[in-house]
Amino acid sequence: MLIDEIEVSLLGGRGGNGKVSFGKMAHSGPDGGNGGKGGDVYLVAEADLYLLNQFSSKKIFSAEAGEPGGKNKRTGKDGNDLKIKVPVGTQVVDKRTGKVYSEFSYVGRRKLICLGGNGGKGNYEFRSPINTTPEIATPGSAGEEKEVILNLRLIADFGLIGLPNAGKSSLLNELTRAGAKIADYPFTTLTPNLGVYNKQIIADIPGLIKGASMGKGLGTNFLKHIDKVKILLHCIACDSADPVTDYKTIRSELKKHNQSIMEKEEMILITKSDLANEKTLKTIERKMKKFCPTILSVSIYDFESIEKLKSYLK
Repeated sequence: MLIDEIEVSLLGGRGGNGKVSFGKMAHSGPDGGNGGKGGDVYLVAEADLYLLNQFSSKKIFSAEAGEPGGKNKRTGKDGNDLKIKVPVGTQVVDKRTGKVYSEFSYVGRRKLICLGGNGGKGNYEFRSPINTTPEIATPGSAGEEKEVILNLRLIADFGLIGLPNAGKSSLLNELTRAGAKIADYPFTTLTPNLGVYNKQIIADIPGLIKGASMGKGLGTNFLKHIDKVKILLHCIACDSADPVTDYKTIRSELKKHNQSIMEKEEMILITKSDLANEKTLKTIERKMKKFCPTILSVSIYDFESIEKLKSYLK
């Protein structure tokens, strides 16, 4: 299952405590060292789109604390930084204010999110002519803490959309061997399935129905994924009683959800073409050309049609 939005707490490491210590020799002065700095928290973008899944069972991530100061003015060891991998396309949003901290728009981008706390001062730092034997030290300070929403804004280059049972998952499996679940009932796909063809990501978006933009059939959950796709592959089953109505239903729900989706590049796929004769397919294609000039009849059982689709994807 793909997680594309999740809340998480990130904490910089606490600084180590300062040390109260005196030398072993008589009249030895204070020699307590300072604590080490706490580790920082970084986010690093990677190509794996499933990386947000790591936060499903663990919600709090903290860098290592600094070690306490030692005797003989030894400073404690700094805590190790924490580097957390997130999918490329992730946006980091402050949960409280809605402020965008950062966007990870390319693989390898690294961003400091939380600073570690400073180490406390040992009693050596408090020596003075007036107080030659200070018995005080300060604790390390806490690291920065941020409660953020990690939002995967772009999940795919191509998105297979359409009504339930329009053949989207079958196409994804044929193109990418993604292993998406297939069955003869609606809503087999409850989260986007992803596959890779020619280094491009294809998403099988769960089927939409009339009223999806109002939440019907888990529609609002499904529609948000389409916001994050570059090019739409609109699947219309050739055995539909009314392909034009099917198309208009999906387009209407997209428009109600987000007007900007209407501006995305689109291709119509007349799916399951093995179930219809050539005359029927030509009739459907002619009707659909009123809405989109790029149309292809395709079947997972028709090698030539799959190759044509692959050419388009390239």
